[in-house]
Amino acid sequence: MELYSSSRRKPVNRFRTVVVTGVLLSGAGASGWGQGTGGTPAPVKLTVADAEAIAIKNHPQISTAKLLALAEGEVTRQAKAAELPTVTGSLTAVDAHDGGRLTAGVLNNPVLYTRAAGGVSVSQLITDFGRTRNLVSSAALNARAQQSSELATEADIKLAVDQAFYRALAAQSVVNVAKKTVSFRQDTANLVGSLANAKLKSTLDESFAEVNLNQAQVLLLDAQNEEDAAFADLSNVLGYERQQNFQLVDRMGQSKAPVQDIDSLTMLAFQSRPDLAALNEQQQAAEKYRKAEHELWRPTISALADAGGAPVRSDAITSNWYGAAGVNINIPVFNGGLYSARAKEADYRASAAQEQVRALRNTIARDVRVSWLAAQSAYQKIGVTAKLLNQANQALDLAQTRYKLGLSSIVELSQAQLAQTSAEIGNTNARYDYQRSLAAIRYQTGQ
Repeated sequence: MELYSSSRRKPVNRFRTVVVTGVLLSGAGASGWGQGTGGTPAPVKLTVADAEAIAIKNHPQISTAKLLALAEGEVTRQAKAAELPTVTGSLTAVDAHDGGRLTAGVLNNPVLYTRAAGGVSVSQLITDFGRTRNLVSSAALNARAQQSSELATEADIKLAVDQAFYRALAAQSVVNVAKKTVSFRQDTANLVGSLANAKLKSTLDESFAEVNLNQAQVLLLDAQNEEDAAFADLSNVLGYERQQNFQLVDRMGQSKAPVQDIDSLTMLAFQSRPDLAALNEQQQAAEKYRKAEHELWRPTISALADAGGAPVRSDAITSNWYGAAGVNINIPVFNGGLYSARAKEADYRASAAQEQVRALRNTIARDVRVSWLAAQSAYQKIGVTAKLLNQANQALDLAQTRYKLGLSSIVELSQAQLAQTSAEIGNTNARYDYQRSLAAIRYQTGQ
């Protein structure tokens, strides 16, 4: 009696499974990226080159890097201003007790007169024996370093775009594999159910077929979730606040083996990495600043000139105009050890900058080798997973034939289906993992 009632419930279970599968597949199509109706904008075709261009245009980190580079350029102008003349205009009106003297607050006691006057003062640095020149050079090198940092930021964003783009492509492909798996296992479940109803297969076979179908449905749900997450990540790295509707264009083509000469890749990285260039320029700027701080003890020679007139003045002021020019020399004598401390600080910072360059070179050499090894492994996996997929397809065909002929159990067919699905997903991931590893090599070598 129990066997009869169980078999009577099976068609209902199969009907529910068919309904669930239909909902999953139709939901996947309705929520997919190819919708252009019902108020949803049509998807925009996007290649990896298009994605990189959009990110460079939109991403806030790149805008920030550009603004910082412009700001650093203004610091250079500030340093150069010390080499140019300084011109100051003055207007003065005084009502005083004529002939009185200023006797408090200063060492000298100048005479005070009622007057209204205007004049111009000009000062020009003649020489400080190289200090200002080194400060200007240091500022210019820091500006160049900031420009190199801007390029490094662009490289970071390009790498993130490539990684997100190929992750989204892989997720799309896995969704397609999962949909195909659900459809295939649905057909198998329908076939086994029909055979079970005809008493040609056991209810155990039917249960195994239902389990396999449910596993495929779970795989599809997970794949769709990963696809949504991948496209959200891609939209974010492209600089968009909201998730965009893209149709990714896969122009991967035939995969070529990575370059075999690791030493040439390392030398290319040393020559091309913008972050290393930025650190080198910062180290050179620190060296120039170190020299400038050591020149604080040298004299400063400046030219001064004043000229003006007093149209309203006391009778004691006999001339209605004034003018003078001269040279002033300032010689540092003692300031409590301030200059020597500043010079030592600059020495330490210049040495630290040099060590930072050396540390980054070591890191680059390691990262180039690691990314090259990852690319080699990923390339080899493409061939291995392709062979595995071919063998899994053959095994599945044989398992289906044997099962239909009654020569094997549902367990053998289930294992063949699982192996084929795993092999197809593995081959898909291997192809896109290789593209991500190539993107990493391009980044590590500064290309």
